[in-house]
Order: sequence, then C-alpha cells, then structure tokens
Amino acid sequence: MSGTGASGTPPRGATIWLTGLPSAGKTTIARALAARLAAEGRRVEVLDGDEVREFLSAGLGFSRDDRHTNVQRIGFVAQLLASHGVIALVPVIAPYADSREAVRKRHQEAGTDYLEVHVATPVEVCSERDVKGLYAKQAAGALTGLTGVDDPYEVPDAPDLRIHAHEQTVDESAAALHAVLARRGLA
Repeated sequence: MSGTGASGTPPRGATIWLTGLPSAGKTTIARALAARLAAEGRRVEVLDGDEVREFLSAGLGFSRDDRHTNVQRIGFVAQLLASHGVIALVPVIAPYADSREAVRKRHQEAGTDYLEVHVATPVEVCSERDVKGLYAKQAAGALTGLTGVDDPYEVPDAPDLRIHAHEQTVDESAAALHAVLARRGLA
C-alpha cells in the first residue's frame, strides 16, 4: 500500500496543520502520527516550526508580518509536498487566523487536502511543560512576544479537529487524528 492506491494511482497527500500554543504538544503528536503513518507505508514529512524557521525563514523576527511570512513559506512547502502524495504534518503555532486561512485557501485553489487541527492545551499546562523554557524566560522578563501570554493567539473557530492533549495520552491524540484522516481516505 505504500506506492499506489487501489486504482494504481499514488495515494493522496495532504497538509495537516497542528496549531496551538508553545508546549501544547503539537510536535509530539505530529511525530507519533508520522511514525504510525510511516508504519502503514505512507510517505510522510513533519515540518516542525522551529526547524523550518531556522532554515527556510532564517532572518525573520516575530512581528506579525514576519510570522505571517513564515507561515506562508511553510504552507507553500507543505502544499508542494502534499501535491506529490506526501502527508505533510505541520506543527506550527501560526497564531493568526488570517495567516492560517491564507494557507487553507492556497491548498483549496490547488485542489490539495488541508486539515486544521487545534491542539487546545491551556496556557497554564503549557507553562508547566515549558519544553523550551520560553514561559520561564517570559516570566523572568527575558522574553517578550510569547504567543498566548503577551502576544496574541487566535484560537481556531472551527478546526477540522480539536485535540485536548492535556486530557489524553500522546497515542490517544495521534489516534484521534488518524481516525479523521482515515474517514477522509487519507490513511
């Protein structure tokens, strides 16, 4: 099942955008799902926001315009991968609804599947996890512009899936997302 679908055509690709606060669990869920999809023979890539920013968006800051540019660049790469049969998992904060909507629109115009997944972990839980130490730096006054604390995060109104990662295991979160992909013929 890895190379072609039932009709001999390559499997459909898609972009799965996981949005949420820093330390919400986006990348952890994406990596768990990627392992599951790869084990099923699917072509899958994880476009982690931090990694992509280092290479594709080096030099961009964290102003609204720079964040928008970063999201559009990642969205372009994801759509390109998806158009070639890859499931592109994109754990990127993407704090602004209009930026996410522009990426969705690009996918729709190209006829490429796009799903928005909100990893809805409360800021208090994210702050306790503090995977990268961002919340501690912000609390100490060494960092400003932390999404969801002193910089806005626009919660998706109607995502394709909302995961409450603080209420379930990583495997349960990945399974919930896998089920959505299966219903849409993508897994």
